[in-house]
Amino acid sequence: MKKPPDIQKLEAILRASKISAEGFLGSDNRSLEEIIGSDLAELAKTDYSLKQIAEKMRQITALASEALGNWADIDDIRQAKVDEAKGNIPCPWPHFYHCPKRVTTLENKQTSVRINWSDLNIHLIEEHGFFEGKGSPFRLEPKELIEMLF
Repeated sequence: MKKPPDIQKLEAILRASKISAEGFLGSDNRSLEEIIGSDLAELAKTDYSLKQIAEKMRQITALASEALGNWADIDDIRQAKVDEAKGNIPCPWPHFYHCPKRVTTLENKQTSVRINWSDLNIHLIEEHGFFEGKGSPFRLEPKELIEMLF
């Protein structure tokens, strides 16, 4: 079935565009609908909602931001830090939303496992159920993200 023009345009923007040189879909050949559907099915196997995930990400980012580029203890086993760049980045969906160019790194101090997210990731997850496509630099696997956050 042919995709509606607005979805075709959105998928073109999500590939590689002026918003993100690497794109939001990475090497994932699935449609946007398939990517989101698969991630939401994975999320349904957990006890967490998109809103809960986004809120926890926001809390960790806020706590780490207070450390001004240094590591901040989140709890006994996790630490986080925030790196900021000048400017804002817009949401690729056709609505007016911009967020700071800021990346949060969350690390498990016992295993040295790290996960990164941007402020835009938080918005994309909460508002669009989009964790990005496989192969994207900021792809977040729902299960791994939940394990790190909670």
